[in-house]
Amino acid sequence: MAYFFFVSGKAFFRQTFTGALTLCNLHLPSQVKSPSQPVMTKKPRQRKSEKKRLDIRDVAEHARVSIATVSRTINRVPTVDKDLARRVWKAIEELNYFPNTQARALVSGRSRLFGLLISEITNPFFPELIQGFEDFAIENNYEILIGSTNYDPERMEICIRRMIERNVEGVAVMTFGIEEPLLDELVSRNIPMVFVDAASPSEKVSTLAVDYHHGIREGVQHLAALGHRKLAFISGPIHQKSCQLRKAAFLRAAEEIGVQPAAEWLVEGNHTLEGGTRAMEEILKNKDLPTAVMCSNDMTAIGALRVLAKAGIRVPEDISVIGFDDIHLAEFVYPPLTTVRMARNDLARAAFSALRSHVEPTHAHTRRSWPIQTKLTVRQSTGYAPAVGLGKTKASRKAKGKQAKPLP
Repeated sequence: MAYFFFVSGKAFFRQTFTGALTLCNLHLPSQVKSPSQPVMTKKPRQRKSEKKRLDIRDVAEHARVSIATVSRTINRVPTVDKDLARRVWKAIEELNYFPNTQARALVSGRSRLFGLLISEITNPFFPELIQGFEDFAIENNYEILIGSTNYDPERMEICIRRMIERNVEGVAVMTFGIEEPLLDELVSRNIPMVFVDAASPSEKVSTLAVDYHHGIREGVQHLAALGHRKLAFISGPIHQKSCQLRKAAFLRAAEEIGVQPAAEWLVEGNHTLEGGTRAMEEILKNKDLPTAVMCSNDMTAIGALRVLAKAGIRVPEDISVIGFDDIHLAEFVYPPLTTVRMARNDLARAAFSALRSHVEPTHAHTRRSWPIQTKLTVRQSTGYAPAVGLGKTKASRKAKGKQAKPLP
């Protein structure tokens, strides 16, 4: 049975309705109150008591020491009495107190904060790099502030300003393509920096020198051992120093095996899936096609794989593909991608160590260049070159399913 109550004539309706039910020897449900019943007002719910925010005074009281002693202990001043320091740390643990890092920075003069500039957060290479950098930061009691430039100079300028406002002690510029004028503000403030591949000469600047030639040379020689001589290369944005170095390494390695790639097989991409897709489509427009394509990064190679699959071109039976970076995803695409490994953990360790050497006297040294090695990782996207054309010969069909073996 439904009950409807209206604002207009509410009391009259309820009284009449109650009388009608009484004549029928019926009673209102307990939820429907008669006019004679007192109206019960619902008490408002009480908010849960908020946990008291602790400060340095609470720690001092709990440890029975002065506020100054707590401050010096938290900031690890070596002159603090050891017994008093133990009492302070015990109090901090018992109270579950979290020191205010900004207040500590004001007292110690150090923020223990490093900035990390990356190109784009959507490329799996960079989250893996961030994870490694953060691991080293946590191990050494540092924090990190991340800025993603998305290859936009205006956005990079905003990221740099934010880092200066937060008083970072150093910045790792891991964008693989920098706008040097935008970094003048950091240089003028004497903030240490570390760059990949290129850096302005300065006592406060270190360089991560990636050995592109070694890994790319291994890739080209690997293809040559499989009978490939018709080689293509999809680069990254050619205005970036790292992309220039990768392309130069490819051309040099190709020259070593006596190969001169056709100009139409040297295509510029932008290190994204979409860029790899467009570049591979451009290569497929040619009447004469390469038997192997090397890409400047793995995202480009994955985009190329998609185009080849859509075109009905088999990998590696018809065309072999090699990437660069060895992101985690490279192992799980189909076919699993042969690629040149540039370990993110090595980059992260070198970048963090370089910055730390600038800001901590105990770790200071004259080293300003940190070598980063590269190495070919062979999977199933490379195979023997087809004898003629795209997989139309018996020799190429026999090569189906065979996996390339790494060079000794």
